[in-house]
Amino acid sequence: MKNIAIFASGAGSNAEAIIQHFSNHKDIRVALIVTNNASAGVLKVAAKHKIISSIVSIKGLQNEKLMRGMFTAQQIEFVVLAGFLKMIPDYLLEVFRGRMVNIHPALLPAYGGKGMYGMKVHDLVIANEEKESGITIHYVNDRYDEGEIILQKTVDIAKSDTPKTLAEKIHKLEHAWYPKTIEKLLSSDYLHQPVMQSVI
Repeated sequence: MKNIAIFASGAGSNAEAIIQHFSNHKDIRVALIVTNNASAGVLKVAAKHKIISSIVSIKGLQNEKLMRGMFTAQQIEFVVLAGFLKMIPDYLLEVFRGRMVNIHPALLPAYGGKGMYGMKVHDLVIANEEKESGITIHYVNDRYDEGEIILQKTVDIAKSDTPKTLAEKIHKLEHAWYPKTIEKLLSSDYLHQPVMQSVI
């Protein structure tokens, strides 16, 4: 069994989509939820699905012994960032090199970087009158949203779209493609190979 840890800071809709996707999978399961936010909705998602969760402060995240112990106890092989708003420390990047992915609600490299997340992205995309947006799934490195791109999917933006309606379109893409991409990575020879452009 390949065990996944999901890092999330917010409501946890992507985490729930991933958990549901793997709920009856014979080889892959979500074994751990990690959040830096004690009031994050993702904690309710974890409780609902009876998944172990941990609230980790920024200081705790930097505690290599603590985090390594947590991952070892749950035999974590793969890390998924799903709306996690803090920088991953170098030691975790090294441990999970080629085995840590993130999803961004825009077509990177556009609308990426520190502070660009959630509705902030959609507000700016609409303000700039873009004709399309989408999602980017990428490996995680030591710079916000600059890791090797794995997959991008686009969605058209109508003149009538608002940041809220665009967010709804993006969420549908995320929930459809993030779980499938994770499964593809974990079920193939692509795992442990950090340099790649597309798996689907």
